This record gives sequence, C-alpha cells and structure tokens, in this order.
Amino acid sequence: MMRKVSEVLTEATIYFIVVFSPWAFGTTEEWAVSIMNLAGYFLGLLWLVKWVSRWRLGPTPRRTRKADQSNELDLAAQKNFSTPLPLALACLTIVLLAYCAVGALNARAIYHGSELGFEFRDYLAWLPASYDRLRTWKAFENYLALAFVFWATRDWLLAQRTGASSPHHNERSKSLLLPSRLRRLLWVLALNGALLAMEGILQRLEGSDRLLWLVQPTYNRTAESQFGPYAYRSNAAQYFNLVWPVCLGFWWALHRTARTESSNRSPFFQRARIVLLPAAIIMAACPIISTSRGGAIVAVVEMSLVIGVFFFCYRGSDWRPKLTIIILFICTLATAGYWGWGALKPRLERVLSDNLGGRGEIYENARRMATDFPVFGSGPGTFASIYQLYRTSPEQEWAAQVHNDWLETRITFGWVGSSLIALALMSVFLRWFFPGAIEVSWRLPIFFWIALAGCLLHAVADFPLQIYSILLLFVLFCAILFCLSSKE
Repeated sequence: MMRKVSEVLTEATIYFIVVFSPWAFGTTEEWAVSIMNLAGYFLGLLWLVKWVSRWRLGPTPRRTRKADQSNELDLAAQKNFSTPLPLALACLTIVLLAYCAVGALNARAIYHGSELGFEFRDYLAWLPASYDRLRTWKAFENYLALAFVFWATRDWLLAQRTGASSPHHNERSKSLLLPSRLRRLLWVLALNGALLAMEGILQRLEGSDRLLWLVQPTYNRTAESQFGPYAYRSNAAQYFNLVWPVCLGFWWALHRTARTESSNRSPFFQRARIVLLPAAIIMAACPIISTSRGGAIVAVVEMSLVIGVFFFCYRGSDWRPKLTIIILFICTLATAGYWGWGALKPRLERVLSDNLGGRGEIYENARRMATDFPVFGSGPGTFASIYQLYRTSPEQEWAAQVHNDWLETRITFGWVGSSLIALALMSVFLRWFFPGAIEVSWRLPIFFWIALAGCLLHAVADFPLQIYSILLLFVLFCAILFCLSSKE
C-alpha cells in the first residue's frame, strides 16, 4: 500500500514540476525556485520511502502472472544499480553534490551585497573553495533538488519497463511499445509546451509588455524582448527548442506503434496522436517568432537534423513520406515567418555589428576570470559576485551571467568540476547503447539527443542552464534518456 501511494504521489509531483516551472515566469523568482526545490525534495523523500519499503518488505508474492510481473518490475530499479553505468552516474552525482558542499564549507570569502565587498577567510587551497558562500549554498540546494528529480523520475519510469501488450503481438511489436508511464509524461510535456507556445504567440500579437498579461518585469520591459512567461525571449526560445523535437519524436513513436496496438487499448489517445504534429509545429515556430537570434539559429539546426533523420529512415520508401516531411517543415517555417521574420531579419543583420549584443567585453573579462580560477573554480553560483573585480572601468555593465554557459561552468567549477559534469553528461548520452532498461528503437532517443544538443549549442552564446525551468527540463530529459536502452 505504501509503495502504491508513493508511486501515485511521485507521478503527480513530476507532472506538477513539468507544468508549473515554465508558467511560474520561467522559475526565475526566488519564490518559484523555493517551490520547485521543495517539490524536488518531496520527490527525493518519496524515492527514499519506496527504497526502504522494497528493502523491508521485499518483492510481492509470486502467485499470479500479474504479481510475477510486479515482482520483476519492483526490483528493476534496485537491480539496475548493479550495472556499471548507472552506478557510475550515481557516484558522479554524489561527488558533484559533495564538490558544491565542500566549496561552501571551505569558503574563501563571504560576499556582502550591501557593501559590495568580500570578507575573506582562511581556507584549504587544495580543496574546492567558494568566493561567495551564500550563493554556493543556494546552488547546492538547487542541484540537490534537481538530483532528486533525476533519480526519482528514473526510478518511477523503470518500475514499468515495457508497454502493456496483447498476447497476439510478436517480439518486434512489443519492442515498439512505450510504457504507459512514459507516454503519459510525454503527453503532459507536449500539451503543456503547446499551450505555452500559444500563450506566447497571443501575447506577442497583442503587444503586451506584461508577462502572462500580469506582471511587468524589472528588466526587458518591452514586449519585443519578452516572450510568454519569460522576461528574456531567448530563454523562451531555449525552452521550446528543448520540447518540440521530443514532441515530434513522441508522435513518430506513437505513429509506428499504431498498427501494433491492441484495438481495445487506449483508442482515443492513439487517434489523438495527430494533435502532436500541430503542437510540434507551433513550438518549433516560437523560437523564430520570439525574435531570438540564437533561438532561431538553433531551431533551424535542429530542423535540419530532424529532416536528416526522417530521410535516412525513409530512404528506401517512395516519395510520399518524404513529401509529407517537407510539407511539415514548410508549414513550420511559414508559420514562423508570417509572425516573426519581419522583426527577426534586422536583428540577424546586426549580429556582428552590435558585438554579439554587447557580449564581447563580458567574454573578454570572463576569460581572465577562467585563467585566475583554473582548477577548482570560484565556486558554483559565484560569477555575478566576483565579476565586479574584473571590469576594466566602473562604466562597464555588471553582468550577472557570462552569456556562455560553457565558459561560466569553467569559471565557477574549474576544470575538475567541469570534467565531472562532462562525464555525467557523457554517461547519459551513451546509456542507450547498453541493454538493461526500457528497450526502444534508436528513433526515439535520437530526438532527445537532438533536443539536448541544441540546448548545449545555444549555451555557447547564452545562459539556458542558468534558468531553473530550462535546467529542470534538461535534467528531466536526461532522466528519461537514461531509462532507454537498446535491445539485448
């Protein structure tokens, strides 16, 4: 009973964070971050309850075929840690969290914002050390909540490792089916993203300078610089560039299983899969409509990769599937061009003349910071505090982000922390190549790879991973991807 209640609460909490995080103004305010952290800690508590329950009560009795399946799936998450890759990622998660905690405990300085000065302290130079203890602790709190989201989501998905199937399905048919939990989660992600896109487009067409027609932000007060609930249009573009490829990949997965699904199983949702196509089109158009230069470029790159995937898979087919693919992306570009090209074109023409939107001097100062903190970095979350020390004149802007997450990670985590993060990401991207989890064709994971790679590409010239809602979605996609594997 306890395990069933925990599973239900876990599912409800995952849906809550998926829906709430972008609508809460992108989770950029302290109150929204606190709510999301509490949700993450709650998921961690539920995960712990399920593990204790499994350890104390053991598997369910083997009395029926259904109970036998429940017994096997109930032990799936526990057994999965015995394989090398999940165990390695679990160790990396603990080490990264410890890296942040040690940096805060071994703080080199305490930053006093009211005085714009540092209170320096004694510290151990051979350990990670932070130059702003409070900000590093806040970063640790955020990363701890995100770690719980990752492992709790993975545990919840792996408790149902295969889709329900009819006894008449052959082995190939069964391998195409997605577990119902994964399908429900992807439905929530897709529909929520589509609603968010429609709200952003309506708000842009009306010309409102209030986020969700409610609040005017402190920064980016013009309607053109905002989009939907995001005060910074590029953050909105980054969010949609994460969601739309996965939405399209989900549609393709459902389309491929339509003929193998049992006729009496979820017929409504099988027919409703067509909704995912216009949802993907609207979301793919939003980065261009938002007039984000980086978002538009990443969207076009992702579209090119997706078209390449479809053409590769249909290389032996006749012209009809290929024509359908071309029409789909023509509709996307036509939708985006109709509402956004007029404002985006002059911004693209100024991309070099305006010094990348004033980022040139930030990059120059940031490179000097990276040189000064090469090994352990300045401490997670400390960039904004120490940037003042590297401005060449008081007239220079005091930047809160580098507008390059790769460089900011190198500054705040150093080469040691950055290498740990790179290893963790590498293990996520490589997980599908090893059996032992939810067996799926490569056609679904590749859309997750495209979405995550697009976000990492945008991070070269902006800060998507400094925004909680985008980082949360990135982590959630990593959790889903880490549950997928090739066949034995």
